[in-house]
Amino acid sequence: MRAVTYVKNNTVEVREKPTPEIEPDQVLLRVGGAGVCHSDISIIGMGDENPLIGSTLGHEVAGTIEQLGANVTGWEVGQRAIVALILSCGQCRECLAGRDNQCEVVAPRGSLAPLSPGIGSPGGMADYIAVRAHHLDPIGELDPVAAAPLADAALTPMHAINTVRDRLSGDATVVTIGLGGLGHMALQILAATTGARIIALDTDPEKLAFAEAHGADLAIPSDGEAAARILAETGGVGADVVFDFVGVQPTVDLALAVVRGGGAIRFVGLGGGSFTYTAGNSALPWGVNIERAYGGTRADMRQVVALAQAGKIGVEVVRYGLDDAVQAFDDLHHGRIAGRAVLVP
Repeated sequence: MRAVTYVKNNTVEVREKPTPEIEPDQVLLRVGGAGVCHSDISIIGMGDENPLIGSTLGHEVAGTIEQLGANVTGWEVGQRAIVALILSCGQCRECLAGRDNQCEVVAPRGSLAPLSPGIGSPGGMADYIAVRAHHLDPIGELDPVAAAPLADAALTPMHAINTVRDRLSGDATVVTIGLGGLGHMALQILAATTGARIIALDTDPEKLAFAEAHGADLAIPSDGEAAARILAETGGVGADVVFDFVGVQPTVDLALAVVRGGGAIRFVGLGGGSFTYTAGNSALPWGVNIERAYGGTRADMRQVVALAQAGKIGVEVVRYGLDDAVQAFDDLHHGRIAGRAVLVP
């Protein structure tokens, strides 16, 4: 089968690999779509000593069941399914508490990231992927191409939003910075599931127009005037919740500048920005809650699938043939994709 393979620093190739043999508790999924994420760009740029070199990439995967393992029940050949972002054990303390995105087995303290398809385990940018049945969720009649990015592009913002859902009341103001793959889904989820006032920011005028058409109450450029504009719009108080889906220094600074006292910030983007906190004498307002958000739980996944099935959210998809993976990576790296690139075998 064909598989998008990380071959050296900043380089991927489509190579031939054997179709995987499945274990008794696995299914063979014929891939219908595999999203290309900015984290894939980050992974392949980690140098020639990266232990992931040689692996098949792809952590946003949906498709159709081709074959069932001997011990698999509850699934049928021909069913459509989406693959969990985090390959949790399902048995540790965190998993049993519903925090499977923090599984103690696949994400021990100090690990780079939890085990995921394409990140420590063979990914879905291929014709087929072998997956434990435990790691599948049904998607019904959803197109696997449109459904695949839900595994991260919708799951991750859903989880971040769920961590502050009690703050997103009808009189709240929420700021979402960055309207790319994750940000444009966060905007739709906020519009579909909260009554909060939404202020959306990006540097791209086309993405701001998308925000205006998909539920943002205000869409403004993410520039040097943004903080003053948000503070003016909130009577000088600031936003109840700020989501940063970029994570570069200017967006981190913006999030800190506009969050209100007692508010919350969720840093989701991996752009390398930072801030300094000094106990007792900090520019950070009192009572602010900050979380480094990652991935989501299986419950979050079921929520995003249900919203997609109801037509309340949808990924803006740019389709590429699997053989055009190198072009897809290049287009994403250079900012030529609005929404999510999806490889279609």
